[in-house]
Amino acid sequence: MKNEANKPTHVTKGDVLDDLGLSRSEASALKVKATLLDAILREIETQGYTQNQLVDILYEHQPSVSNLVRGKIAKVSLEKLLTYSDRLKMKTTLTVETKPGRRCAHRLPSSFDARSRPA
Repeated sequence: MKNEANKPTHVTKGDVLDDLGLSRSEASALKVKATLLDAILREIETQGYTQNQLVDILYEHQPSVSNLVRGKIAKVSLEKLLTYSDRLKMKTTLTVETKPGRRCAHRLPSSFDARSRPA
């Protein structure tokens, strides 16, 4: 007999960030931040850096380094994570894809349109 207390109260239907009620852009930003933070933490572990070494490498105060190594994602901006990855000599790239079957119809403002450029 199954215990009723062990029954899940909520089953996610995909991405937990979507289930939290975040907008698509907020969820995307958090995913990018989390991916970058994870890569930085793996690099720190691989290289065996101590917090004292990271203070010098990242040109950062100790409390900020502590927040980083503890994975406190809310305490560090995406821009700061990019700076840290650069200072750790990491190569960072971003890939953006459209969903299959969807057409991307971005149009530049007319000031950028080749037909409206002065000759």
